[in-house]
Amino acid sequence: MMENALIIFIKNPVKGKVKTRLAATIGDDMALAIYQKLLKHTLNIAEHVTADKFIFFSDAIDETIGDVNAPFYYKIQSGNDLGEKMKNAFVQLFKSGYKRVVIIGTDCPGINDNILETAFGEFNNSDVVIGPATDGGYYLLGMKEMHNDLFEKIDWSTSTVLPSTKERCNKNNLSYSLITALSDVDEEKDLVHLEKLVNLKIQKTE
Repeated sequence: MMENALIIFIKNPVKGKVKTRLAATIGDDMALAIYQKLLKHTLNIAEHVTADKFIFFSDAIDETIGDVNAPFYYKIQSGNDLGEKMKNAFVQLFKSGYKRVVIIGTDCPGINDNILETAFGEFNNSDVVIGPATDGGYYLLGMKEMHNDLFEKIDWSTSTVLPSTKERCNKNNLSYSLITALSDVDEEKDLVHLEKLVNLKIQKTE
């Protein structure tokens, strides 16, 4: 067991249940294909990170996801909203004995293993590490011990997530580091970020 743990929150890749905002304009099939590209990219870069890796599935464990040569531990998300689900995942791993825990999702094509290693390195200077997303949220959050206040009464999926998180850190006298800002892929206008990374030609379906 390492001291570092990386949590990867994923939605089970089911047509019509992933990237719904994207699917509204480009169709369910293309949205699923894009999600699968993002998921594969995220897991590929996670393989190279010096940490124990945990995939937290939204619905059910799927052992076909992940590389057998770079083992992942499989768990299921629990909670009523995103904040509670993330909080419960952190609690579980801290109780297991991990000293530094970082969580990411699968929406960020610009993420790479150097960014993740940098995040773990920032714990030498800070209590909390945040990877800001350009839409006002964050793509990464890391802690050295549990701080419940960072997950409660936050308006998730809005541009206030990052400011609220920084405000909570300040209120609780927690030092924090902001690492490289990156863009998520949530809507059709965001696809430019994906095309740069995976060379996936996007064709809008009528």
